[in-house]
Amino acid sequence: MTDLQCPARVFLARHGHTEYESPVMVNHGGTLTAVGRAQARELGEKLRGERIAHVYCSSVARAVQTAELAAGVLGVEVTVREGLAEFAVGDAYGMPNGQGIFVAEMERWVAGDVDAVYPGSESAVDVVTRVRPVLDAIADSHRGEAVLVVSHGGVIVATQAVMDFRPGRTWDFENCGYVELQGDASGWRVVSKP
Repeated sequence: MTDLQCPARVFLARHGHTEYESPVMVNHGGTLTAVGRAQARELGEKLRGERIAHVYCSSVARAVQTAELAAGVLGVEVTVREGLAEFAVGDAYGMPNGQGIFVAEMERWVAGDVDAVYPGSESAVDVVTRVRPVLDAIADSHRGEAVLVVSHGGVIVATQAVMDFRPGRTWDFENCGYVELQGDASGWRVVSKP
């Protein structure tokens, strides 16, 4: 990140409630439910007073749909960034959904073990190594502005665990929940969580 005169404010949000095409774990897919679409519009409404300049999102369909609905409320454009995708399912690929896979790893992340990894997947450090350059580029483009970044629960948990570790945080991040980050030349910090 270049030397920023004014910090960029990034509202890092999880996508809305989703239904999946497959009953097994895959690295892609998911369509917002009616509840998820309402959550995405509500996210835009909640952030209306923040003067959001742009919306960025993961390339995964559920994040793109959330970003487009929130951006419609905010009256701004959406840009997709590959580096914001959820961590890979690794060796869980093809296993039944809803089995609590990754819970132990994310619990370890929020406890401070950011190197914990599900076999074949990414650690919190790996996730942030991939996500941070995207956030840095966004901050460079939006000095002194606020932006919404729609990503995934695991990305948010990893970001908080690595960039701003605080004991007692939860790994379970609600749909369309968000954290506010500030980024400048001295790095990133979590400012608030509603």
